[in-house]
Amino acid sequence: MRNKIPCSAERLGLLDPQMIQAVSEASAFQIGHQYLTENRVRIVEADDAQISSAVIGNSGLYEQTIRLRDGHLISKCSCTLPEEPMCRHCIAVLLEYHRWAQPRQSRKTNDTRETKAQPQAEHAADGRTSTMQSSAPDVKLSEVMQFVEWLQPAMKAIEKGERVPEPPKLGAGEVSMWIQTIRNLEDRRRESEEVQVSLESEMRDREAYVARLTQQLQTSIAEAKTAQAASQELQRVVTTCKGMLAKFGELAGEVARYDGQMRSVANEILSKSTQLDKLAGSFKELADALKSATKQTPSQ
Repeated sequence: MRNKIPCSAERLGLLDPQMIQAVSEASAFQIGHQYLTENRVRIVEADDAQISSAVIGNSGLYEQTIRLRDGHLISKCSCTLPEEPMCRHCIAVLLEYHRWAQPRQSRKTNDTRETKAQPQAEHAADGRTSTMQSSAPDVKLSEVMQFVEWLQPAMKAIEKGERVPEPPKLGAGEVSMWIQTIRNLEDRRRESEEVQVSLESEMRDREAYVARLTQQLQTSIAEAKTAQAASQELQRVVTTCKGMLAKFGELAGEVARYDGQMRSVANEILSKSTQLDKLAGSFKELADALKSATKQTPSQ
């Protein structure tokens, strides 16, 4: 999904949550803020003009590219959500980048103020007026010593993957900014590790899911082969039955022919039997006539 909206900001870090919420759908902004609080956002590469990132959504991992170009904010995400003008993943990325960019913006503001400081006029010993730039930021040696003492256990904690100890309570100044920068970097590292652990866990779940699908596919293939073998066997049986039915048809035809012949023979036999009956009747009449003739001859 890709969206393009007008934007008057000169840098991506100037887009605060209120500005982002003003141009976003309420539901999309709420879910994007939830992703932010759940540390689902991972910024891969970022500057004031472009951000490359990844967000763990509810249905998988999505990649984003957000650019600030020619007065327009161009957001592109690998998701297919219809949210306008930005999806929840791009909103979460902008919120995360604003939080991440705040310390840098503070340092840039301080540097700009120091650069723009007006030169101070001083009177030299000869009465002429000379100018000199504002002095460097006031760094107290005591604060630097406290910072060094805190830095040693902090580095050891970072090496062991433990939480950084509480820093010394110092007033506003350059040393406090050093400490805040280190703490911000440590928070970013921990968030990155949590995102990495979440990504690894999701990857393991996906691998297990793929393994289950592979096993089911292999089982389906085996069942399909078994069904194919059974189908081939049934086809052979059907072919054999067709051959037997053809033979039965031939035998039925022969039986029908024999039945016709038998009926013809039976009719001939019946006809001959009738003729024999008539002939027997003639013989009987002849015998009776002979008997009568024989009886009459002696009396004469």
